[in-house]
Amino acid sequence: MAVSDFYEALGVSRGAGQEEIQRAYRTLARRYHPDVNKDPNAEERFKEISEAYQVLSDPALRGRYDAFGPDFRQVREDADPEAWRRARARSGTGGHRVRTGAGFDVEDLFGEIFGRARRSPMRGADQEAEVELTVEEAFRGGQRSITLPGPGGPRTLRVTIPAGVTGGQRIRLAGQGARGTGNAQAGDLYLVVRLAPHDRYRVEDRDLLVDLPLTPWAAALGTTVALDTPGGQSTVKVPPGTSSGRRLRLRGQGLPNPRGRPGDLYAEARIMVPDKLSAAERQLFTELAAVSAFDPRDTASARRRR
Repeated sequence: MAVSDFYEALGVSRGAGQEEIQRAYRTLARRYHPDVNKDPNAEERFKEISEAYQVLSDPALRGRYDAFGPDFRQVREDADPEAWRRARARSGTGGHRVRTGAGFDVEDLFGEIFGRARRSPMRGADQEAEVELTVEEAFRGGQRSITLPGPGGPRTLRVTIPAGVTGGQRIRLAGQGARGTGNAQAGDLYLVVRLAPHDRYRVEDRDLLVDLPLTPWAAALGTTVALDTPGGQSTVKVPPGTSSGRRLRLRGQGLPNPRGRPGDLYAEARIMVPDKLSAAERQLFTELAAVSAFDPRDTASARRRR
């Protein structure tokens, strides 16, 4: 079921601080990420969570959302919140949208705010479209051409993708939405970012996760491994005694963040063994089995590994 309130979507109060909002988002994003959660409704829930976070983590957007509710993108920048509330109360909407066959009956509902006659020029409606990006495109940003359908036929736009965009984030293209009536300006177009599944990277907010295959001896003895990242080649130090599932952090090498600290990249150890052993390998493994007292199923040994 769709969650209409952004605070409810993240499970936080309206007075929640930025740290609480970020913690709630991280927890829910890990739970509902489509790469992890195979429930058919998980992807839609993940989109709701991402949209809520993108709005509530931006002070300006959050302020407009608090003032105007779910229609905050359709309201003019100079609209007065008190006039908005009075107009909604008189319209009898009870806080819900009024729809006609073509969408919102904006002129009836917002007449007081705009202070114009019913047939006066009207700003065009804001529109949304989805744009799918690879992890590398989200990391680097850059130029991207997108083609959108429209009543007059398809149109192609050249879009600047900011470095560090995340799934669910909206990119605003001013004046690229629906045309206004009369001489009024057009609405805005919001591109909703969707990150395509990647065969190498998994994304958690701004953090990136990548598998790190290791030989048993490299995991036991420790080593340094060259690792390809979206930002170029790096190295990761594997401590001695590393077990499968251990995450090794490369600080600041996740997705960039224009408003703060970038994400991290985590290399997750995956210990691999040969499919077939040579005679020499079999002899060495046999000797190791004979002299080692290590038992991974023993509780005390497991505690020592941690």
